[in-house]
Amino acid sequence: MEFFIKDLNSADYEGLIYPLFYEDNGEDICDCVKSKVQKLKGSDKFKGECGEIFCIVEETEDKLQYTLLLGLGKKEELTSEGIRIAYSKALKKAKELKLSMIAVKMFNSEKICVKRRIKAIYEGMVLGDYKFDKYISDKKESSVKSIFIKAIKDEDVNKAQEALDEIDILTSSVIEARNLVNEPANILYPKELAKRAEKIGEEYGFEVDIYGKDKIEELGMHSFLEVAKGSSKSPKLIVMRYIGDVENKGDILGLVGKGLTYDSGGYSIKPTDGMVMMKSDMGGAAAVIGAMASISKMKLKTNVIAVVASCENMISEKAYKPGDIISSMAGKTIEVLNTDAEGRLTLIDAVHYIIEKEHVSKVIDLATLTGAVLVALGDTTTGVVTNNKDFYKELQNASELSGEKVWELPSFDEYKKLIKSDIADYKNIGGRNAGTITAGLFIGEFVQNKPWLHLDIAGTAWSEKDNGYLSKGGTGAGVRTLYYLAKERCE
Repeated sequence: MEFFIKDLNSADYEGLIYPLFYEDNGEDICDCVKSKVQKLKGSDKFKGECGEIFCIVEETEDKLQYTLLLGLGKKEELTSEGIRIAYSKALKKAKELKLSMIAVKMFNSEKICVKRRIKAIYEGMVLGDYKFDKYISDKKESSVKSIFIKAIKDEDVNKAQEALDEIDILTSSVIEARNLVNEPANILYPKELAKRAEKIGEEYGFEVDIYGKDKIEELGMHSFLEVAKGSSKSPKLIVMRYIGDVENKGDILGLVGKGLTYDSGGYSIKPTDGMVMMKSDMGGAAAVIGAMASISKMKLKTNVIAVVASCENMISEKAYKPGDIISSMAGKTIEVLNTDAEGRLTLIDAVHYIIEKEHVSKVIDLATLTGAVLVALGDTTTGVVTNNKDFYKELQNASELSGEKVWELPSFDEYKKLIKSDIADYKNIGGRNAGTITAGLFIGEFVQNKPWLHLDIAGTAWSEKDNGYLSKGGTGAGVRTLYYLAKERCE
């Protein structure tokens, strides 16, 4: 599906997506649809609510011409996220009608600049068109091949094209992340994830180093290795580097993604229903790989290094057990109370590595870490634990641009007491209460007072159904927010 900034005659396309606000009732509406809109609104069959669609079909000399009236709601309430959702619905309707060439009439907005409007339209339609059908024999290709955005003011054409170029790279990076999450665990295991990261690095322009078990042992990543040793698949430490600001090499943003390509729960085994989708337990890894792709392809003037400690959490005679006391790269000891709280054990070594060996200035870790975050925030919002309010504000600003919602959770000292062990430095679970907070704070004990954000994407990295521009399966959560955070750092 290709996008173009171009005005066309109606004879050149099959369908027109015509946006209308709730209050539109004749003004600024072209004559070809004005009377129809007035009649529809008078009959309450189309009000212009955000995401509402009404299809008008007209017969020309040689074909049918479709006009999809697309509601955008009230002008003062319009958001980029509302645009994404509305246009994803319009794209689905166009596919249902088997349209091939579509024109999209641009709308005016004093609230949202032309670049943000273009980006939101593109994201809604491209990401809404995504489907993971790699393993389906009889694939059904999308009918929509070309989309033309028309009625762009002459002075805005260059801005619109810049927006298209940027958002094309960003959505491609999100799709890379979605594809990684959607791959089954028998195909995508640590070695294969490392290969995919290398391939994406070559395509998008960032450096990738892969370290195997011997190097991981040499580094002293004991906590990571304890989780990995129950599997016959060898662990991999994936290190990705992008240096776009050579004059400030000491200022480096560090990204750490949870890379459990499969999580059985270990000896604290999950029920079958809980294991089925555990191929998605590397959603954090997919997010940082996708973010590195967009950051490097856009050649942002900033420095970013990402690390993924990838392994499987399985059961065997070698697997670690509840009650074990294990060490870590930082030298701190952990009492293992639950082997299904394994992600945080891999993350603490990855966090320590990225600080000690890659010398990052700030750290963000992303992980499908706790079921508790779903209970607290559902599947629409990412829970955040942080030690730095200013850094969190950067995340909030990036979140507003991406539309990916975040919410800061408290990190009071009382919560930290819950992860203290009587027989080791820490225990890997803090009990039933405040599970997302204590999991985050456990990782926070290893960040050495660096500005740090922990993003629990267990609720947002996977969608159980098609929902707007989020298709069923992996969502690529975090990619766009990380990109905008990195971009804002260099502007």
